Amino acid sequence: MPRPACKTAYGPPPQQQPQCFTTEMTASLPALRSFARSLCRQRDMAMADDLVQETMVRAWVSRHTFLPGSKFRPWLFTILRNQFYNAVRKQGRQVAWEPEAAERLLVQAPDQEERIHVADLEGALAQLPQRQREMLMLIAGAGLSYEEAAEVADCKLGTVKSRINRGRAAMRAIIASGEALPEA
Repeated sequence: MPRPACKTAYGPPPQQQPQCFTTEMTASLPALRSFARSLCRQRDMAMADDLVQETMVRAWVSRHTFLPGSKFRPWLFTILRNQFYNAVRKQGRQVAWEPEAAERLLVQAPDQEERIHVADLEGALAQLPQRQREMLMLIAGAGLSYEEAAEVADCKLGTVKSRINRGRAAMRAIIASGEALPEA
């Protein structure tokens, strides 16, 4: 492809620079398109066209950084190649947007009911006799084994199991009825 006549060894005179720059850019368009298509592997022509357009915009904005007398086309190709790699890196971080999936992920289940259930448990636990409450707190609350709870309460293993069983049954009855346990 013939070179534009406006380029000299020391660059064009300042009044001709925008004209020569535009001429060089226009003359480089077919080669830039071909290079962009080869980078995109012919699968995404829209991306190739976007790369060329973005290269032209960036070259025009950065025209003051171009050194007259240096090679113009390699400068443009470098801009295009860097633009391509930036786009590929950016695509690697992007995730396809699926509104239904995002809605499922972004919606938080209401926790009001959980707070009500915790309050119910606390109320039922407060109504239990002291020994049953103590065993439930050691086993369920502190995570001790039955044997460890027997040592702490200084009682037999069978007594611990009995208190736990009666305490759990009483808790279920209190929560199911919603009423206070009769004093024992």
